[in-house]
Amino acid sequence: MGSVNPDQLPQLMVATAQQRGLQEVLRTITHGIAQCPNTVLTRIWLVEPDALCDLCRSREDASENERSLHLVASAGIPRDPQADYGRLDGSFHRFPMGERKIGRVAATGEPLWLAELQGNEEWMAHPAWFTREGVRTFAAQPLIFRDEILGVLGLFDRGLLNEEAFEWLRIFADYAAVSIANARAYEKIEMLRARLEEENLYLREEVTAALGMGEFVGESGALQHVLRQVELVAPTDAAVLITGESGTGKELVARAIHDRSPRKDRALIKVNCSAVPDALFESEFFGHVKGAFTGALADRPGRFEMADHGTLFLDEIGEVPLPMQAKLLRVIQEREFERVGDTRTRNVNVRVVAATNRDLKQEVEAGRFRQDLYYRLSVFPLHIPPLRERREDIPKLAIHFVAQSAKRMNRRAPRLTQAVLSQLAAHNWPGNVRELQNVVERAVILSQGRTLDIHLQSAPSRAPEVPSAPTPPASQVATRQEWRRQERDNITQALRLAKGKIFGPDGAAVLLGMKPTTLASRIKALGIKKN
Repeated sequence: MGSVNPDQLPQLMVATAQQRGLQEVLRTITHGIAQCPNTVLTRIWLVEPDALCDLCRSREDASENERSLHLVASAGIPRDPQADYGRLDGSFHRFPMGERKIGRVAATGEPLWLAELQGNEEWMAHPAWFTREGVRTFAAQPLIFRDEILGVLGLFDRGLLNEEAFEWLRIFADYAAVSIANARAYEKIEMLRARLEEENLYLREEVTAALGMGEFVGESGALQHVLRQVELVAPTDAAVLITGESGTGKELVARAIHDRSPRKDRALIKVNCSAVPDALFESEFFGHVKGAFTGALADRPGRFEMADHGTLFLDEIGEVPLPMQAKLLRVIQEREFERVGDTRTRNVNVRVVAATNRDLKQEVEAGRFRQDLYYRLSVFPLHIPPLRERREDIPKLAIHFVAQSAKRMNRRAPRLTQAVLSQLAAHNWPGNVRELQNVVERAVILSQGRTLDIHLQSAPSRAPEVPSAPTPPASQVATRQEWRRQERDNITQALRLAKGKIFGPDGAAVLLGMKPTTLASRIKALGIKKN
């Protein structure tokens, strides 16, 4: 009767049902049948687009629209000990739908049963193999689930399969199709669950970080110009490069672009490139599979995958190391990537918005940033003016931050006098809007609901005084290099006064009115040694 009989297939069905992953299901089916007496070889081909097959992707005619049969599992016991029946490549890896016997089974959904083979039939591609292995029966059953043909289960046997055995093979093929469909669904659910967990964690972090920066405040001409540019570019899918000093609100502009775009119902995912170690950039961007490196205990989607059909905000893009920039350019242009440790190419549809406080043109000239990536990112450049160039917005921002801070602290909002507003408007604000927000919030805490009392670093009562960057005479204009030198000297002096500390109430960040993470980023960018 051959290798397929009522005593063996039910046991194999139970073993298959215990598997969840697709590869485990396929391996259990083929290896289980291969252990039956007289089995030479059993194989499973699944219908997939050529572009998703690792072996067929390099074909010139490979596309997501062309669906073919691809060999995904193979097992057998050869007479030749040198033969490897577990290989998936070779001339029988791919069958176009409707071509050859396997292709016709998939195209028609009709099973195939050829018994009493002699080894010299005209349709055989390798008659010598049939003769050498003593194959007397070839059977192929379509794998059908809910009227969809998933693939083909093929069997080469040294025995003669009778009608009962062939009927059991059909029953098993139907069961195998259900197991394959369930495994695919399980893997998709696991992928979506992991992605949802990452998005939820990310969004919780973003909500915490975004407190106090939820809307634009101000009516200056400079701010209105920025908002008009946002309205122009938001409905498109063009890449946007946002430039400006630290603390000017580049992330707020990125959020405004996303919220006004057709992608607003999907996630806005942020990557702070200055906070990612060089060795982890690829995993952060593209994700990794379990076991890809030490500590990779589970599959993890990257930021590009999480932002699929949404927007990816690459903050501090100038911090991306040069070797990683080529891979970043590829995923932006080709919309495809591979997770670390994986060979499967994944496709994404992501809009990229990048931001930097560096002069990327100078970085390109210095060889630290790829010119092709710069042009790809700056399809629509958008510059955010510093707070000192829109001083008329400072009073409105101060009032807004006072009300917001008081509400968050559950205390009465202190009174803002005109003298305090004038003092705020006259300050240079090297830390821009972020510095203003921090100063106001600190003052709200100290005021305890009374009149707001502001103590700026330039006030005579504060000691020690950190020298600010000198302002050039009205007849002169400082160059970019001079501003960088002045910034470097200012930060170095602050570090000296703080004895090298960045964080804490006596750290350099407090002296400079900057967020510690921003100061750490500038120290790294300017090459300052903390000691």
